[in-house]
Amino acid sequence: MVPAPHGTPRRAPGSGVVWDDALAQYDFGPYHPMSPVRLQLTHLLARTAGLLDRPGVEILPAPVAADAELLSVHTPELLAAVRRASQPGAGLDEDSLISFGIGGDDVPAFPGMHEASARLVGGSLAAIDAITSGRLARAVNFAGGMHHARPAQAAGFCVYNDAAVAIRHALAAGEERILYVDLDVHHGDGVERALWDEPRAVTLSIHETGERLYPGTGFVQDTGGAGAQGSAINVPLPPRTDADGWLRAIGATVPALARAVRPTLLVTQHGADSHRSDPLADFGVTLEAQRAAMLLMREVAEESAGGRWLALGGGGYAVTDVVPRSWAHLVAVITGEPLPEEGETPAAYAEEARELLRAHGLLDPEAPAEMGLGEQRPLAVRDWSTGFDPADDLDRAIQAARRTAFPEWGLDPFYD
Repeated sequence: MVPAPHGTPRRAPGSGVVWDDALAQYDFGPYHPMSPVRLQLTHLLARTAGLLDRPGVEILPAPVAADAELLSVHTPELLAAVRRASQPGAGLDEDSLISFGIGGDDVPAFPGMHEASARLVGGSLAAIDAITSGRLARAVNFAGGMHHARPAQAAGFCVYNDAAVAIRHALAAGEERILYVDLDVHHGDGVERALWDEPRAVTLSIHETGERLYPGTGFVQDTGGAGAQGSAINVPLPPRTDADGWLRAIGATVPALARAVRPTLLVTQHGADSHRSDPLADFGVTLEAQRAAMLLMREVAEESAGGRWLALGGGGYAVTDVVPRSWAHLVAVITGEPLPEEGETPAAYAEEARELLRAHGLLDPEAPAEMGLGEQRPLAVRDWSTGFDPADDLDRAIQAARRTAFPEWGLDPFYD
């Protein structure tokens, strides 16, 4: 593909963090893996660590997105189904909703479902507006990243796709080209599908192979629609990829492709479910590696997108021990200096976290078992420029992705 013209965006001084207590109303019930306590704990840790009081930080609202905004990606039929699911007792009659992905253990209906789901989208739109208006340079919505939601169907714990809606909104506001990088352990299928035929939006997903993990998609040969060849890039990795291998894959693909794509805006998704403790996947990634990936995304934004960057949350089901710490690192990277890899979380966090967990009726009334900001697991990442091992499953997966995607962008898969 030929890169679009690339201007030099005006540099904004500050950063934004999306938060509204109502975001915790996105709640599938006490036995669902995606408990809203993960959002509340993240906000609590960010607040007690002083991240929200840093100079130039603006707290951004999370209004309920309007139908017209949701319809840029989703069908009217899906919106109507979600509204039906929002009524008390809707879960008792799931037959009319199941074709829309609503019902069962994946995306169970709950009262207020439409408003709660649309609020997650509204937060990402508020962040996009702050960036595209020139008011802020970068922003984070850790409640967002609902990357599995499809145009006509809820899926994978996701009802509306805030990432895809935000990207459509940014394009309508005049962005020339947007690069979306998905670092969740699961393939960002809903975003890819929603933007499949959009040449101005490039989706790059680094995930565990769909041969072994939900949603069973995201292979190297999936490269975009007829009018947007090369706009979908997939890097499927083998199960049990460890922290060093995960960072090796990111470093071997994202920076070179970002330089070739030359986006005017970077959007990233930081699902914490790549972590070694996550119950729904089997990567071996650590907090140190997730933090390093966040810092690399900031470098990519600075180098390739004039610093303009929207970061989103996503998956993550070790909801007390991992997700708050991972996303607190993300908030720190967005708002200024990164948090240290070593050291304990604030004492105020430990105390308030216990109360919050009690309020949610969790079995363990104690604070999260692991409270350090890191895990004291040093990284030893091999840079791709030193060569690759054709006998290694990880290296073969990376090179297969490079050989498929790099030529589309004028890059040499063996040297760039």
